[in-house]
Amino acid sequence: MDIITLNDNFRKSLLGGKVMLTRGIFSKGQKAINEILDSVKMFNDFNHKNDPYNEHDYGSFEYDGEKIMWKIDYYDRNLQYYSDNPADITKTIRVMTVMLAEEY
Repeated sequence: MDIITLNDNFRKSLLGGKVMLTRGIFSKGQKAINEILDSVKMFNDFNHKNDPYNEHDYGSFEYDGEKIMWKIDYYDRNLQYYSDNPADITKTIRVMTVMLAEEY
C-alpha cells in the first residue's frame, strides 16, 4: 500500500496508529473534540501548498473561530525514532497530532 492510502485510511478511521490531542484541543471538551475529529476525518483539501510531498500527512481548518491543525508523523515500532520506511506497516506506527495552530 502507498503512503497516501495508509495516511488516508488512518485519518478517516483513527485506527492503525495513535491519535494525540494537545492540551488546547483536550480543554475544549468532549463535544468539541468529537466535532474536531470528525472534521479531521472528512478533510480533503489537499493541494501543493499543504501537501508538497503528496502524502496527505497534514491539514488545517477553522473550528469555532480558531485554526486547527493535524499532522501525521511516522515512527518506528518502539516510538523512539522516525520510521525509515513509512510505507512499511511492519516497521511504522503512525502518530497523528491534532492541535490548535497557536500550539505549534
